[in-house]
Amino acid sequence: MSDDLMEQLDLWHEEDEFQEIVDAIMEIPPEDRDYVLISHLGRALNNLGNYEEALQQFMTIAEEGKEDPLWHYRVGVSYYYLEQYDEALREFKIADEMDPEDEDTLEFLEWIRRKTAKRTTKKPAKESLGAFDFSNFWDDSENALQEYVSEPPTAALIESVEEELVFKLPAFYVAMMKLHNGGIPQNTAYPTGGEDYITISGIRGIGRDKKNSLCGASGSRVVIETGGYPEIGVVICDCSSAGHGVVMLDYRSSGNDGEPEVVYVDQGKNHKITKLAKNYETFIRGLVNKA
Repeated sequence: MSDDLMEQLDLWHEEDEFQEIVDAIMEIPPEDRDYVLISHLGRALNNLGNYEEALQQFMTIAEEGKEDPLWHYRVGVSYYYLEQYDEALREFKIADEMDPEDEDTLEFLEWIRRKTAKRTTKKPAKESLGAFDFSNFWDDSENALQEYVSEPPTAALIESVEEELVFKLPAFYVAMMKLHNGGIPQNTAYPTGGEDYITISGIRGIGRDKKNSLCGASGSRVVIETGGYPEIGVVICDCSSAGHGVVMLDYRSSGNDGEPEVVYVDQGKNHKITKLAKNYETFIRGLVNKA
């Protein structure tokens, strides 16, 4: 295995080019893939959400990996997103014993504790779209399909995105994205009071593959960090109206697992926060056409 290949794999990982990693390693005959290459392959498959396939790869190097905390950690990630929490807990505990105080491992251990505690105490949130008619809601232009629209999210992807963002997404939003995952609506204006309106560029979908997905190259965290926006929640829409700003889910009053309000944050006015709607469903129903 050449040093050039290893440098390229590390670079692709830093740039979130996980499919490039998979494609490059799969071109190498299986008998020529060593422990390091298969570890890279499994990690990339995890990052792509292909947890079963990742687990299969990790199991081929189980004997070598049993003394490696990173192997146990990555196997734990696969089990976790496959919702096999008992197996995930076992692997993360082993990783923690081998590499105490690793922050990522401790974070997964805490997530598992919360999830297993909720198994018998919390019912799944309802995902109801009520009587809302989406038949003419979306404008599926070439730009929208290229920049926003992804395949409907799986349960595992929704969970992983929520945990990356550290916020539970509104049930109405999740149900809406399962029908049409991100895009540009026909009606893009929302009133802010009097005769004033903001105009959104599009609605972010759940995922990582498209530039404007929630966790994409220009996703919520990136926009918050580069634009200096307040750490109050999740950016769901960019705004094309004058002044530059974003529409955010605001969790300040609800907590990270509650029902957030929807606000407009105006970058041009020292990040002034204007409440738009009491929840995401009200925001969607309030969009109008100001063309």
